Amino acid sequence: MSQKFTILFDLDGTLVNTAPDLMHAHNYVMKKYGYGERKLSDIRKLAGRGSKVMLTRSMNELADLEGKTKKSDDVINSMTKEFIDYYSKNIVAESTLKKGAIDFLSWCKKNSIQMGVCTNKQEHLSVDLLKKIKIYDFFDYVAGGNTFDYNKPDPRHLISTIEIMGGDYKKSLMIGDSETDSNAAKAANIPFVLIEDGYTEKKVSEIYHDYLVKDFVGLEKIIKKYV
Repeated sequence: MSQKFTILFDLDGTLVNTAPDLMHAHNYVMKKYGYGERKLSDIRKLAGRGSKVMLTRSMNELADLEGKTKKSDDVINSMTKEFIDYYSKNIVAESTLKKGAIDFLSWCKKNSIQMGVCTNKQEHLSVDLLKKIKIYDFFDYVAGGNTFDYNKPDPRHLISTIEIMGGDYKKSLMIGDSETDSNAAKAANIPFVLIEDGYTEKKVSEIYHDYLVKDFVGLEKIIKKYV
């Protein structure tokens, strides 16, 4: 039997617009620890590398702007734990699916394309979000930022996920919204579809991609070139 075609999806900013709920959790923690709050546009630039990286970057920027002391790594770990606790209880308060996502996922399933999620979000949070926003059953495997000892932009995050699914990286494609996804796909030699308006500070022209799309509407036209 020939191997199925595999599509890997990033989660935050790709499948789901999670920035509003990330912002509320971020601001809850930052306020508690004596820092200012962030706007939605700030969170969109900070997200994508996992919660600790997001909080560390944000805290360092705010400390410089506000003339406050930067916290130690132990304190940042505590902040991260509180962030995750708050976020996990409010994970789909305002988060929404990307336009066309359900139709595209349904089309892939109908055409026997296997699908996996490859995200830097912690695995249990990823699974919980996918279940609560009602798309979990589309996926054959969910690899979070803590599933392996490495994560994006390390290409092994993608390759290991594909191998666990029984796929072949030569018959795979990655869909994401930032340079973290792009760099992982490029290093793994996997075609990359970039979703516009992603969670990144970079311009589209600065992010490597094979295809650029606004959302999932009509994306099957690109996939048909591979299957």
